[in-house]
Amino acid sequence: MWQEIDNKLYKKVEFKNFSEAFAFMTRVALEAEKIDHHPLWTNVYNTVEIWLSTHDAGDIVTEKDHQLAKKIDLLIER
Repeated sequence: MWQEIDNKLYKKVEFKNFSEAFAFMTRVALEAEKIDHHPLWTNVYNTVEIWLSTHDAGDIVTEKDHQLAKKIDLLIER
C-alpha cells in the first residue's frame, strides 16, 4: 500500500532475491520512461523503496505520481 509522507508517495517492496528486485526495477524504468516521470528509489538486496513526487510542480504529489504508482502496482502483481 502506498503511503503519503512529506509530500511524496512511498512504497517498500520486498522480493525473493536481488535478481527479482532488479528485474522489477527494470520494468518500472521502462514504464516511467514512457510517461517521462521517474521515481526516486533505493535497492538493497531484495528490497526496493520508492518515493514519487513531481519535481516540476514543486515536489508535491500530483496525478502523474498516482498514474505511475498504479503502473508500479500492476508490475508488482505479475
